[in-house]
Amino acid sequence: MAKLVVLSPEQKGRSYELKVDKTTIGRVEDNTFQIAEPSVSSHHCEVLLRGTDVVIKDLNSTNGTFINNEKISESVLKPGQTLRLGQIELQIDTGDTPIGHASAPANAGAPPPPSSATNSKKQVDQTVVMKRGVSLDELEKGPGSTGFDTATKGFSKKTNQTNKWFLIGGIIVVVVVAIIFLIIITNLKK
Repeated sequence: MAKLVVLSPEQKGRSYELKVDKTTIGRVEDNTFQIAEPSVSSHHCEVLLRGTDVVIKDLNSTNGTFINNEKISESVLKPGQTLRLGQIELQIDTGDTPIGHASAPANAGAPPPPSSATNSKKQVDQTVVMKRGVSLDELEKGPGSTGFDTATKGFSKKTNQTNKWFLIGGIIVVVVVAIIFLIIITNLKK
């Protein structure tokens, strides 16, 4: 029977046997497979058994669900592929394929090894958002804040001449139409 094995050092060796058609994974206790790690959302993803396929479905998690570093909303997880939830990496073990870095999988649903027991006992109320890339605020601050090359001139806002001329043209058209309308109305009164 297939099982999920945690590869990440903090919880290395933990595993969960996939016995039912739908397994929920997340940080809080009401999940089928609880992973008490701040980067994992309270209800992160579902593992669905569909025939011989193991389908991973993201549950709108904060830090996303990835298979081999590709963000997914729903996808099949194949043996040898790495599933990442926040900062936790897992692989599927079908018994035929060697698992990445996991050495000795623990019993299904067993608590993590003693070295990480204190981490899993901490109650984490909110998902910690992992920092990725450069934010818009950092780009607006200019070259010194993000490590860009400061020897070149920073980004500058360009004026959009097209919009300016379009607005002027629109005003002229409205004025001309209004004058024509007034001329027609005064001619009709005569």
